[in-house]
Amino acid sequence: MTAYVIAHLREAEPHPEIAEYIERISGTFEPYGGRFLVHNTAHEVKEGTWPGHVVMIGFPGVAEARAWWDSPAYREIAPLRSRHIDGDIILVGGVAEDYDQTSVAKAIREAVTPQGPAPV
Repeated sequence: MTAYVIAHLREAEPHPEIAEYIERISGTFEPYGGRFLVHNTAHEVKEGTWPGHVVMIGFPGVAEARAWWDSPAYREIAPLRSRHIDGDIILVGGVAEDYDQTSVAKAIREAVTPQGPAPV
């Protein structure tokens, strides 16, 4: 199952370390099968507010994404980013090819539908 590392980055402080981070990051995730899916692209806010931008890296699975995040190569360059950019980063697993969202809807309906009067 595919996994994604998604970053919502705000308040970037221009700095040479950011340029170095950007130059080096793909070399850290490529050995784990990672690749950029979204990076520094324009976005269109449809609801709410969304300051900053999104970065999304795809991996073959959650294990590969975790291994990359914890790798010495990435841990070495992470401070180059975190010293100059405020943001949030999550790792999330994708859904299986046979995923059926109606099962989620069914569970919600069952949880909120009254079951009738309690037995006497």
